[in-house]
Amino acid sequence: MANPAFSNSPAFASGAKAAQLQRRQPASVSAEQLNDLYSRPAATPVETDRMTYEDTIVKTLIAFAILVATAAVGWVVPILMIPGAIAGFVLALVNIFKKQPSRGLVLAYAAAQGLFIGGISYVFSTQWEGIVTQAVLGTLAVVGVTLALFASGKVRATPKMTRIFLIAMVGYAAFSLVNFGLMMFGVTDGMFGLRSVEFLGLPLGAWLGVLVVLLAAYSLVMDFENVKTGVERGAPRIFGWQAAFGIMMTVVWLYMEILRLIAILRGSE
Repeated sequence: MANPAFSNSPAFASGAKAAQLQRRQPASVSAEQLNDLYSRPAATPVETDRMTYEDTIVKTLIAFAILVATAAVGWVVPILMIPGAIAGFVLALVNIFKKQPSRGLVLAYAAAQGLFIGGISYVFSTQWEGIVTQAVLGTLAVVGVTLALFASGKVRATPKMTRIFLIAMVGYAAFSLVNFGLMMFGVTDGMFGLRSVEFLGLPLGAWLGVLVVLLAAYSLVMDFENVKTGVERGAPRIFGWQAAFGIMMTVVWLYMEILRLIAILRGSE
């Protein structure tokens, strides 16, 4: 029911035994040993080989830096969005089903997604001036607000909300599949297929877009919850790359949905 980037990893899966992720501690220590331990400098993530918030943030920023860099390339050479989309899809599947996270594969996914994001953003910018800036600011706002609410403890993933999220996602996936088929066979005339159909004074895609942005925000909450679980269980440090991959998947999805939502709204003006 959560981000597939996390659900297939033992470090984040619900019900995983913490004992499998932690080293055994000595049964007892002497006063001299305790004094020696307290006098030592704090261990770094490299020394403990355990996942931390700081280390995960660094890994996530590295992945996004590569994504932004290749997005600039995709913007200049838009045709690269096609191989970028294909490579990104394949690498996403590999990263999702790979039990042991791989830094190289995660960064390769970031590079491929950057090419796709850059190319598709350029295409949208040729139709609606300034739309990319609006979508980027909207994405940053949603991510920032969601992270702030989660950090404050005001928003948490719950079993009931997660079930609702799952049902909504299945419905949205079915709608998107049907809409894609109708567009491929020329059944609908609108640029966005059924999303262009007017409903209560606005295109259906506008109403649907707001709902999907909320779904993506809740997906971010679940991602943050998974990171919290991994850190508290003392998951191996390598799983920080898996966390970076999962968050990046959600943010890319969020950006694409906001980009399309703005295009639909501006197209209806």
